[in-house]
Amino acid sequence: MYQWGITFIRAITGFIFLMHGIAKLQMGVDNVSAWFGSIGLPTSLAYLVILIEVLGGIALIVGLGSRYVAIFMILTMIGAIFSVKLSAGLMGDGKGAGYELDLALIALNLLFVLKPYEGVGIDSYLQKGRNQNN
Repeated sequence: MYQWGITFIRAITGFIFLMHGIAKLQMGVDNVSAWFGSIGLPTSLAYLVILIEVLGGIALIVGLGSRYVAIFMILTMIGAIFSVKLSAGLMGDGKGAGYELDLALIALNLLFVLKPYEGVGIDSYLQKGRNQNN
């Protein structure tokens, strides 16, 4: 049961990132890039964030490279907190979201960094294969 619980948590976390990436694609990469520039970030960073959210989200869903993907997700969330959300506070300021979701996503991804082969997924399958060959 534990393995399925971890799998569910990892898949939902990946799905959240995937949907945020898809939302950025639907807004238009050029629009997202321009918004990044308007808040003082390099416009090219928008492409990297979208890539991390979409491909990283898919990777978490299937459990592929979970530890490494989770590190990129954590860095993305830390960047979002310090570049956009910190000034709005934990719960937001009525004009924009706070950073409570970002903190929760950091905590969830930290689990995948610390326990990368837990749950059902490609990582755990490959790890079992490595252990059998030793």
